[in-house]
Amino acid sequence: MLDPNSAMDFFDQENMEELSQLASLEMSGDLVSKRKPSAALEKSSYPDSVYVTAANIFQGIRIQRPADKVIINYGDELLPSSWTQAEEDSFQRLSYELAFSTLKYQDILESILIDTDIFSSTTIPDQLNSLIIVMLYDFQDRKFQPRVLPNDAVTIPEVQEVENLLNSFKTKLAAALARCRIKHDALSIYHILPETVRKQEQRASTLPLYAWINIGKVSLEEVYDDLRKKGFDKVKSIAYLNDKVFAVDQHCFNVLIFPSHFKRELLNIDLIKDYKLIFQDKSRSLAVHSVKALINMDDDILMVNTGSWYTVAHMSILTSGNTSKIFVCGIESEEKDSDAKKLFTKMGCESMCRRLFDH
Repeated sequence: MLDPNSAMDFFDQENMEELSQLASLEMSGDLVSKRKPSAALEKSSYPDSVYVTAANIFQGIRIQRPADKVIINYGDELLPSSWTQAEEDSFQRLSYELAFSTLKYQDILESILIDTDIFSSTTIPDQLNSLIIVMLYDFQDRKFQPRVLPNDAVTIPEVQEVENLLNSFKTKLAAALARCRIKHDALSIYHILPETVRKQEQRASTLPLYAWINIGKVSLEEVYDDLRKKGFDKVKSIAYLNDKVFAVDQHCFNVLIFPSHFKRELLNIDLIKDYKLIFQDKSRSLAVHSVKALINMDDDILMVNTGSWYTVAHMSILTSGNTSKIFVCGIESEEKDSDAKKLFTKMGCESMCRRLFDH
């Protein structure tokens, strides 16, 4: 089981970039939903464990201000947390999306918290401030409506404490957000963002999503059939972004292309949860396919600065019929090595990744 406290080590720069892109698509969802409302799924409430993990992630990626300009003291400690295996597989990406969404609105959310004078009214320690701002983002995203959780939901004391605090300040928080919108003459919190950021969001909403098929676990046709059963039509190219379609990339035979606004629906299908379909930028897959096309059956492969264990797994899966050995530089600790092996096991390629060694 991946320890959420070490998640920042496991999810490296490339994963952060990909999840940031997905978060951008989430933030610009209002743009695509106007084109096809039926495409979006209803947003469900986050469980407590997602908030805690998102807070720990946000703690590592938040904007660091000079000492004389610090608005909120976030402390230095991460929150203790543990996931069950099911939670790890289901909620990991949600935690990263929530953290990146919060990061995008950090300045605005901090202003709202300061405007309500919430910190002078509580004795909550600084180490919970990351949790406060993450939960505030989701709270305003829900229009300050209460969470709806199943009766058997696992609760975390810190989350319950922060949730009670935010609920007690509900009216003041909503008023502070309204004042912020009036000040910026903005229809929503999204429109308070700088124009350059909003243009990036709009562009992100039109970019297709790429995912590669893990042919070590499933065949191409099985994936096509599964997607068809879920209402997706296979086409030659993604010409109309509103249609529920997918296409095979012209350069990489196992890479599929989807319209971006089906992201939430796709994240909830078993193909993704079972690591049979992996979201990853096409540039990573193209690199792997290029290497595969250039090597001989018995050529060894040295991978450096890979940026993602998914890339290593993809390389090993594509060369599973070769006698090649794959050497990977950059493993910094036994813990990270263990995390990689766990991921490879889930992806069904643990026997294909023949050798990892410290650089």
